[in-house]
Amino acid sequence: MELRGFISVGLRWRSFHGLRQQLGALLVLLCVVNMVGGQIRYSIPEEMKKGSVIGNVAQDLGLDVRRLRSGRARIVTGENIQYTELKTDKGLLVVNERIDREQLCGDVTPCSFSFEMILENPIELHQITIEVLDINDHAPVFEDVSKALTFEISEAAAIGTEFPLQSADDLDVGQNTLKEYVLSPNDNFVLKQQTTSDGSKYVKMVLQKQLDRERQAHFTLKLIAVDGGTPQRSGSVNIDVTVLDANDNVPIFNQTVYKASVMENILKGTSIVTVNATDNDSGSYGLLSYSLSKMKGGAVDMFDIEEKTGTISVSGQIDYEKERKYELRVVAKDQGGLIGTSKVVIDIIDVNDNSPTINVMSFQNPISEDSHPGTTIAVFNIKDSDSAEHGQIKCSVDRNFPFKIESSMRDYYNLVTDQFFDREQQADYNITVTASDLGNPPLATSKILHLKISDVNDNPPVFDKNKYSAFIAENNSPGVSIFAVSARDSDLNQNARISYILEDTEVSGAPVSTFVSLNSESGVISAVRTFDYEQIKELHLTVKAQDGGSPPLSSNVTVKILIQDQNDNPPQVLYPVQTGGSLVAEMVPRSADVGYLVTKVVAVDVDSGQNAWLSYKLQRATDRPLFEVGLQNGEIRTIRQVTDKDAVKQRLSVTVEDNGQPSRSATVIVNVAVADSFPEVMSEFTDFTQDKEYNDNLTFYLVLALAVVSFLFITCLVVIISVKIYRWRQSRVLYHSNLPVIPYYPPRYSDTLGTGTLQHVYNYEVCRTTDSRKSDMKFMPPMSDSLVSVDGADADDPRVEKDMSGNFSQMSTLVSREFMIISNLA
Repeated sequence: MELRGFISVGLRWRSFHGLRQQLGALLVLLCVVNMVGGQIRYSIPEEMKKGSVIGNVAQDLGLDVRRLRSGRARIVTGENIQYTELKTDKGLLVVNERIDREQLCGDVTPCSFSFEMILENPIELHQITIEVLDINDHAPVFEDVSKALTFEISEAAAIGTEFPLQSADDLDVGQNTLKEYVLSPNDNFVLKQQTTSDGSKYVKMVLQKQLDRERQAHFTLKLIAVDGGTPQRSGSVNIDVTVLDANDNVPIFNQTVYKASVMENILKGTSIVTVNATDNDSGSYGLLSYSLSKMKGGAVDMFDIEEKTGTISVSGQIDYEKERKYELRVVAKDQGGLIGTSKVVIDIIDVNDNSPTINVMSFQNPISEDSHPGTTIAVFNIKDSDSAEHGQIKCSVDRNFPFKIESSMRDYYNLVTDQFFDREQQADYNITVTASDLGNPPLATSKILHLKISDVNDNPPVFDKNKYSAFIAENNSPGVSIFAVSARDSDLNQNARISYILEDTEVSGAPVSTFVSLNSESGVISAVRTFDYEQIKELHLTVKAQDGGSPPLSSNVTVKILIQDQNDNPPQVLYPVQTGGSLVAEMVPRSADVGYLVTKVVAVDVDSGQNAWLSYKLQRATDRPLFEVGLQNGEIRTIRQVTDKDAVKQRLSVTVEDNGQPSRSATVIVNVAVADSFPEVMSEFTDFTQDKEYNDNLTFYLVLALAVVSFLFITCLVVIISVKIYRWRQSRVLYHSNLPVIPYYPPRYSDTLGTGTLQHVYNYEVCRTTDSRKSDMKFMPPMSDSLVSVDGADADDPRVEKDMSGNFSQMSTLVSREFMIISNLA
């Protein structure tokens, strides 16, 4: 009978093992994708090989594979082990490390772990949950299979007496976990199986037939634990039963369940609860000892029980975050081997002993200064392992900075901008992000982020002044530097690189570039040509400063360049006018009083300022001082009475000098005639000898005039003779004809008393000019009593005029006679 039971168990094991590979292949196909509310959930079996595909993330999220690469997609987990890997080139999520559900979750179902996939530019956050499905990869295991379970049972034990057996552990969950216990076939004992509130199973061995020590003093049984997986797995332990003499009362606890609560930071050795059991037997059968039965998980290392008193105390470090409740099974055993059991439930009370942890998932640094409010700068994952209010997190940032915290999803927070930036006012920020829980007292953690603001070309160049003025002396050398403009730009790098540009304007109708040039880098303005103050006195330029941004910004400024005058022009005398062939003389009567105004020298200087301030000086006089000239006004006046000793002709040399450095001057000759009458002046100023060239020219013109008159006379004579011959021939024809003769009279012909035929008197005048040596002379009436114009500066021979008058009179008489002869012949 016992042998047949073992064979049956072995056959079932072989059937389980044959189906194991089929189950693994089937579970690989159970990967299911769920996308709810922006989250993706995959279900995969545990123990998948490294590199196995979990799912197509790009397809399931509706993303392009290129977006994964450009956004530098990556997965971020808070665990030390990264179980998955993202293949950005294909958008696939694959297994990176061996996934053991039992190691990951223990007996918690369902078992899952979550992580985040982050993309940048722009920042996107997707949560991915992986549910790990259990496979039957663990067999039920007893604590120490090498040691048999030993029981000493009195032969007087009543039927129905229960003997608790050691429970087996199966790390699998669900249907793969421990399903039932099987006891090897025997006649005296059967199994009684029970399930606790937490789903764990424990078993008791129940006496169903009275023992008889004398018949059989020892039993060897096998307890087999079988799970519900396919194929099934099992584990076994041996049971040794020794039959004792009678002890017919079992220990009984005063409570079926003991409950206690402790703080998670309780000290080791602290007593928690005391259990109590009684045994109605007397003697050694009434003495009880307490012990803790095999406990699930790590409870065996956390608690101890005093064997004699039943006091349970803490022996390990209790951590609420690891285990929130412990269930202990207490055994009371008498000396006769009878056992009583009870359960102790210990609840762990959470203490705020964990500070929040801040993990930076993504940080965009630097950020452009033109970023709009609401731009995400960083993404944080903040967790607190505590529970209730101890695990509730409040995240904050310094209010003095233009940032705020927004919650995006569970345990995730975004650091976003709250207003526009201005890099020129503040180029970077040290942002302190603080996460605190709601415990009492609260615990907090801080994270400092150094954020830099990148520059945007939002500031045009600014000149140092609103307008510039510069000076340059005329007669400068081309290429000389005049002035330098300077501008500054608050931006950075290329946006602050300034170029100077000379705007296209005109100065006196010519492009400004023909006057000055501008260095585009230094802003130095240089002269292109030599300036002349008398032609141009100032230049108005427009200079533009332009930065190197995109698009570039610029600003203009006006530059006024004033040409400074230099004394480069001598004074110019306007009066008296200096001519090459005639002299102008001012006449002063001998009766003139002291201070008599003779004339005024008028001069100008085209320079300006003190270079045009003129002063007059009398350099030389022909006699002892009779005249003086005004230093500032150039007026020539007498300084004493005129005497008989003073010469008629006075020659004054007046120097006009400007006030420049060095000074320039001009000299003018003023001729003054000291006389009371015009003939006296003429006798003094017309006595001169004509040069040979003048006489030769005069003779030439007289001969030429005589030749012309002779030619005209001969021509007229020929014409008159021709007319006479023609008329004579006509008269001869009429004389021999019968026609009446009509006398013919030439025009304007009249016979008045036989006195001649000329009805008009032909008169000729010969005039002499004042300033012509190549024509007839003409005497003009004087313009004023004090001004005389003479031909020649030193004419001392009055006979020339008389000879010339006689010559002209004779030539006039000759011409008159010739015209009278021509008229009579006509």
